[in-house]
Amino acid sequence: MSAQSLLRSAQSVLTDWDCLDWHDDSLRHTMLAFLVSNPDGCLRTNVAGHFTASSLVLNTSGTHVLLTLHPRVGRWIQLGGHCEPHDDTVVDAALREAREESGIEDLTIDDSLLSAHTHPITCSLGVPTRHLDLRFVVRAPDGAAAVRSEESTDLAWWPVDSLPESAEVETITHLVELAAER
Repeated sequence: MSAQSLLRSAQSVLTDWDCLDWHDDSLRHTMLAFLVSNPDGCLRTNVAGHFTASSLVLNTSGTHVLLTLHPRVGRWIQLGGHCEPHDDTVVDAALREAREESGIEDLTIDDSLLSAHTHPITCSLGVPTRHLDLRFVVRAPDGAAAVRSEESTDLAWWPVDSLPESAEVETITHLVELAAER
């Protein structure tokens, strides 16, 4: 478990990612180049930017998505966060974040990359940086009760066809559609 194992795992999921269009393929190559020039790019201490791992948490039947009302972003988004030095892989980081933020232990993750995204943010570093987000599908048992963590303003299951107005609706809808194709 180290920055090197996180780096190798990020490179692996990006290399194996079955991109659907040239935009995703371009982003993949940009992220891979970033990792070559930033060997600590999976750790939040990398001020130039760092990889994060997020999870689209769906119930087993795929009818509901678990979203968090993020305190910094102020919108309903998928669960996720920073990779930690004790995470062996970015997949481990995504699953750990989903468990921590949902309070649900009985989660399963698809270890193939669902999507990737990059966005500017002032995160826990306290300075402007960039998150390079790797997104995975996580499944929870139907009826699983989520428990809000202190990292969230609120946490709720939403029908995939009836997301809250303050959600990143286009993003969540797109991720749900990608997950349904698997």
